[in-house]
Amino acid sequence: MLQGDHITLRARHETDVPVLQAELYDDVATRSRADSRPWRPVPPGSAQSPYAVSGVSDEAACFSVLDTASGELAGEALLWGIDPHNRTAHLGVALRPGHRGRGFATDVLRVLCRYGFTVLGLNRLQLETLADNTPMLRAATAAGFTAEGTLRRSAWACGEFTDQVVLGLLAEEWQDCQ
Repeated sequence: MLQGDHITLRARHETDVPVLQAELYDDVATRSRADSRPWRPVPPGSAQSPYAVSGVSDEAACFSVLDTASGELAGEALLWGIDPHNRTAHLGVALRPGHRGRGFATDVLRVLCRYGFTVLGLNRLQLETLADNTPMLRAATAAGFTAEGTLRRSAWACGEFTDQVVLGLLAEEWQDCQ
């Protein structure tokens, strides 16, 4: 398990899947804004669920986020697109509605950075978010990420094209933040 100030990251358990499916995936509007793939209905318990527990992968590291104080499942976090040759990866965070606005996203990003840089030996971490996702932009900036550019009208979300912001953090910048 990986520990932050307010959160704990651990491997996903089977008991996490129905909660994440119901509160994150089945919220079509939110999920459509968080994933570049179109939303499609996935039945409960399906192996097609993005939260289904699977074996270890070299391309992704999936975690469940726990509120350390209560032990309650707060959401999911992942490093994906892990590229060991170029030593890069992307980050993703999704918190259940009742756990948003409590500073957890910044804590999750910091823990994912520590994992990516010190455990995996990565050199660059990146995240992409919609330009109007102010909470994620704030969390990423607070965790040390720098906005590197805007991809104009590059994301189809809820019936319209919208801008995406690309944020990056290099290992030496992260070390300076610690």
